Amino acid sequence: MILAIIVGILSLLVVILGYTTFNLLRKNEKAEDIIVSQDIFIESTSSQIEKASKRLNEIDVKGSFKSDDEIGWFFEEIKILQNNLSALKSK
Repeated sequence: MILAIIVGILSLLVVILGYTTFNLLRKNEKAEDIIVSQDIFIESTSSQIEKASKRLNEIDVKGSFKSDDEIGWFFEEIKILQNNLSALKSK
């Protein structure tokens, strides 16, 4: 009688622990999938930042945008944003 109770309790514990392990495994796999997709996004954004930085430097070589007030202001703001993105990327 006592042996049956002990076996019943142990069986219940095995089922509970098995379920919680499986549940945690599913959650961990979902978190890994999210991390992989975010890593892909970060890599593509990093590549775009590099391309934009190179192109912005190519455009700025002549300095023709700085001469016009309205375009020069906008161009300077774009350069500031680009520098902030480049600094964020290098961290």
